[in-house]
Amino acid sequence: MTELFRFAALMSLIPTFATADVAWKGDFETGNTSQWTRSQSVANSRLQVVTDVVREGRYALKATVRQGDDPIGASGNRNELLYISQEKVNSTWYYKWSTLFPTNYPLDDGWQVFAQWHQSGCCGSPPLEFYARNEELFMRVGGSKGKVLWTSPMKRGDWHDFVLEVKWSPDAKTGFVQLWHNGQLVVKKTHIATQFGKELNYLKLGLYRDDAIRPEASVYHDGFIMASTLAAVMPPPPPPAPEPAPTEPEPTLPDSEPTLPEPEAPTDLPAEQPSTPDAPTAETPVAYPQNRWGVTTREGTITPENPLGEPQAQSCSASGTGSVPFTAAVGLLSLSAMFARRRKVAQARAHTKR
Repeated sequence: MTELFRFAALMSLIPTFATADVAWKGDFETGNTSQWTRSQSVANSRLQVVTDVVREGRYALKATVRQGDDPIGASGNRNELLYISQEKVNSTWYYKWSTLFPTNYPLDDGWQVFAQWHQSGCCGSPPLEFYARNEELFMRVGGSKGKVLWTSPMKRGDWHDFVLEVKWSPDAKTGFVQLWHNGQLVVKKTHIATQFGKELNYLKLGLYRDDAIRPEASVYHDGFIMASTLAAVMPPPPPPAPEPAPTEPEPTLPDSEPTLPEPEAPTDLPAEQPSTPDAPTAETPVAYPQNRWGVTTREGTITPENPLGEPQAQSCSASGTGSVPFTAAVGLLSLSAMFARRRKVAQARAHTKR
C-alpha cells in the first residue's frame, strides 16, 4: 500500500515538472497583450486579442496589416509584438505556437514574415524566420542568404501547429534546429549557425510584409510557450477514438411468403421406353379323333390297341404318384371283360338260331 501511495504521488508531480520547465507564456490567456514586452503597431486595432478564432483556451491574437503601416520608419509594413528573451549563446530552448491564415487571406508573391527571432543589431533579415509567399510557408535560417529548411502548403483556413527546438550559437557546428509541424517531425536535427556573432536574439510575432503588397491581410496566432524541455511544449497525442458499441441488426420481414423450390427430377434414372403391345396370335384348333361311335374324344387316340379311344394308362415312369393310372387300368380291364362276355353271348345266340 505504501508503494502505491508513493507511485501516485510521483505521477501527480509529472504535470508540475512540465509546468516548471515553462520559462514564459505569450498565449494571450490574460485577455490582452500584457505578457509581451512591447508592440510595434500603428494602432491598437491592428493587434487585437479575439475570442472568435482560437486554437486553444479562450483568446488568440489577430494581427492586421494595411499598406503603409510603418510604425518604426523602416522597410516594409508591419504590426508585431516583441518579447525580449535574449537567449544566451549555447543555450537550448523549445518554442510552441499555432498560426492560421484565414480563407480570405490575399495571396501575393511578396515576402510576408509571421514569426521571427531577430538579432539585437540593426537591419537585415533575421537569423531565424517563418514567412509566407503565394500559397507556401517557409522556414529559413541564416538571414537572406541562409538555408530554407522547410516548406509546406499554406492551407488557408487550417491551423498550423509548430514546435521548434533551437540551440543558439554563431557556430554552425554547435547550433542546430529541429522542427515539428502538426505533430510530425519535419526537420530533423540540423546543425547550422543560429546567431549573428555576439548579437542576442529576441522574438517578434504578428505580420511583417513587403510594402508593395496592397490588399489588407490578417493572420491569427495562439498558444505561444517558451520552455526548457520538449515535454513542456509538445501537445499530448489525441486519445484514441472509442470503438462503436456493437448493435444487433433489426429483424426484417419478407415482403411475400417464401416460394418453396420445385423438386428436381432425378437425372440418373434411365428414360422409360414406351411399351409395345404384343401382337395377337391365332390359336390353331386341335383335331381330336373320333371313336367308332362317331364321338370325338379328348381323352385318348384311337389305335388298334385302343379302338374306343379311351385314355391310355401311363407307366409308372410317366407319373409321380401312380394312383390315377392304376384306377384307369382297372377300369379298362373291367370294360374289356364286359365286352368279351357280350361277344360270347351274341355268338351263342347266333349259333342257336342256326
